[in-house]
Amino acid sequence: MASSLFRALFPPSSLRKRMIPNPYPSSSSAKHLAHQVFVQMPVVLRLSFPFHELRKPTAFNSVSHNNNLHLRLLSLPSCFLRKDLWHLRCVTQDGFSLPDWGPDNSKRAKLQDDSNNYTNGVDDIKKQLEELFDNVKTMIKMGNKGDALDLLQANCEVVKEQLKAGFKGIEQAALLDVLALGYMGIGEFKIVERLLQLLNELVSSLDDGLPLVDTILIHMGSMYTSLRMFDNALLVYERGLKIIEKECGNKSPFLITPLMGMAKTSILIGRPSKAITIYQRSVDILELVRGTDSEELVIPLFSLGNIFISERRAADAESCFNRILNIFETTYGENDGRVGVALCSLAHAKCAKGNLDEAICLYKKGLQVIKDTNYVDLDDDILENLRIDLAELLHLSGREREGCQLLEECLLISESYKGSNHPDSVTHLLNLATSYSRSKNFVEAERLLRMSLHIISQTVGPEDNSITIPMLHLAVVLYHLKQDEEAETLALEAVRIRETTFGKESLPVGEALDCLVSIQTRLGKDDGDMLRKLKRVLSIQEKELGFQSEETMTTLKKVVFYLNKMGKKDELFPLQRRLRLLKTKIMQKAPV
Repeated sequence: MASSLFRALFPPSSLRKRMIPNPYPSSSSAKHLAHQVFVQMPVVLRLSFPFHELRKPTAFNSVSHNNNLHLRLLSLPSCFLRKDLWHLRCVTQDGFSLPDWGPDNSKRAKLQDDSNNYTNGVDDIKKQLEELFDNVKTMIKMGNKGDALDLLQANCEVVKEQLKAGFKGIEQAALLDVLALGYMGIGEFKIVERLLQLLNELVSSLDDGLPLVDTILIHMGSMYTSLRMFDNALLVYERGLKIIEKECGNKSPFLITPLMGMAKTSILIGRPSKAITIYQRSVDILELVRGTDSEELVIPLFSLGNIFISERRAADAESCFNRILNIFETTYGENDGRVGVALCSLAHAKCAKGNLDEAICLYKKGLQVIKDTNYVDLDDDILENLRIDLAELLHLSGREREGCQLLEECLLISESYKGSNHPDSVTHLLNLATSYSRSKNFVEAERLLRMSLHIISQTVGPEDNSITIPMLHLAVVLYHLKQDEEAETLALEAVRIRETTFGKESLPVGEALDCLVSIQTRLGKDDGDMLRKLKRVLSIQEKELGFQSEETMTTLKKVVFYLNKMGKKDELFPLQRRLRLLKTKIMQKAPV
């Protein structure tokens, strides 16, 4: 019954053109493997004021809301912005696909039971589901999102009728799986959640030995992860993994997909040790089955290297990135764009070890290889972020003029490809302004920041949070130019917008308040009001960053400063004692 209904709902094959994002990337493209490493998580700007500069707002630092996800140069502060490339983690070069339903997996299905009556039926179902998938991709490409939704909805009604009629087999589970993937690609996440609930109930009653059950479970795990339903993701991944282990053994390459999914989910929930163990198992399996020079090792090695950097195991990270470099050089030769990207990743590890000069040399060499081989376009997001990484390293090593020139190059490339008033130029204007601020050229920084504020104001609404980024940057620069009244106005507006967007006790509000306090201090505002604001910032940081974070300690110093100034000894002494204990702990942790 299901087969004929699937076929009846397909539109003409002439519509097949567009592909939609795939939340489940395949490992088939070496170029994409190299790219995956450098996608950056969205950053949140943080203002941090050392106690000795209480009255001086400093430049911005970019951090992640979730430190477990921010895997680039964790050992060094970041002062420049990168383009948000998070979505690239969910995109393959061949678009939205069903990688686990390929020929190899079909062979595996036949190993389950050659006499199984399901074999022919399963193959037919797979073909029809792939056709449905292709049609959804095509409609999205052609801009016919409404048609894609209609097609998905029609198939939803079909499967619901089947479930009501008591048909609760692998056919219905497979269709629900593909429908959830389709809605995922369109971005209808609420519908995906409801379908996953139905699918979870259905697969719970299915025997592990049925064809496609493990594939469906792995798809579910990836969707759950994308929806940040991590506990659900781990449960279905683990079940899928056990099924494959039972069928193929614990050294099978078919284990790699669920293992990689489990490792990624472990990172997202803050379990790096577990993720390291899982990635290492993946590496061991691939070395055994494919060989030590297999290109399939690249993704788990990259992932391991990034985790090692986040865990301050720079030597281990360097070993991973060196292996990747050797794999690419052996496979493609030294003059290949993938080698250039690998050189830049190795530079991350060198930087984490404190070898800034060596890291800079590797970055320059890698960028030159990428450019010489025309591996990507000059305005490619990956290449752009690598240039920004190098610019940051140059600033950190005191070669600020070189770093500034590289940031100017980023701006010129963006403007030449997209125009001078394109929203993408805002990132480069902000970065260049930050560079000028570090060099005390606040006049030029002000000019660039006003340009960026004007561009972003024309792009988003006046209440959009993104407008607060150049707004706070400009407030800092105006403070240095002794234009305190306008700086205060901008900071107050940034606080108001962020309170509306994130809530009054959110970390972005605390960051903006911290900036405001520094400005208002020089304006001679009431000490009591300053103390109340600082206590509010302290409360936010304790909640969001922990009681022993560097930011919390810095704010605690400011609170102690004002309590002492105002003679509030009852409140002062307990905080002074807490501050001494924190300093002692930090000194004990410091390397000898």
